Amino acid sequence: MVAAAPARRRPSLGRQKIEIRRIESEEARQVCFSKRRAGFFKKASELSILCSADVAAVVFSPAGKAYSFGHPSVECLLERFLQESSPATRVRVNGGMVGELNRQYGDLRAMVEAHKARRERAEEKIEMERAAGRWTEPDVGRMSPEELMAFGTGLMAVQAAVSARADQMLRDALLIGRRPPTTTTTAAGFFHMPHY
Repeated sequence: MVAAAPARRRPSLGRQKIEIRRIESEEARQVCFSKRRAGFFKKASELSILCSADVAAVVFSPAGKAYSFGHPSVECLLERFLQESSPATRVRVNGGMVGELNRQYGDLRAMVEAHKARRERAEEKIEMERAAGRWTEPDVGRMSPEELMAFGTGLMAVQAAVSARADQMLRDALLIGRRPPTTTTTAAGFFHMPHY
């Protein structure tokens, strides 16, 4: 009696090595951050349990949100680290790092407030323009083929400019320790673009 051969399974891709470089897609980058953060904290927990080690890990997301893991606690371990470190290290950590982080926080907070104020001013001006009848929906049904081509080209140019500007702002926001940008007004009078 001959035994039937087991059905061949389709081989899966399994785990594959990936090239370690910055992920361009913001959504994919956020998903990757969330998954890797969870894995990082899991490894820290395993190290703590397997080796009876005290572990503290702090991670800041690209958006600036802090996540931490500590066993027994992050605060407890930081206090212990600062107490056991030399006086020179304590001065550098307490005076330099905390002071620098506070300065950066103040700068970022001021930038956020300035952007909010600019957005509110822009929204007010847009509403004023709409009320004056200057912002109307284009009637593409009545456009000639040449007008449609020009209109489509203009829309694509605006989309490309907005996308490029958003990418640049994201890159700039990720730089640590930069000063808030100065702003200027364009000829139109109501778009404020930062200069870096």
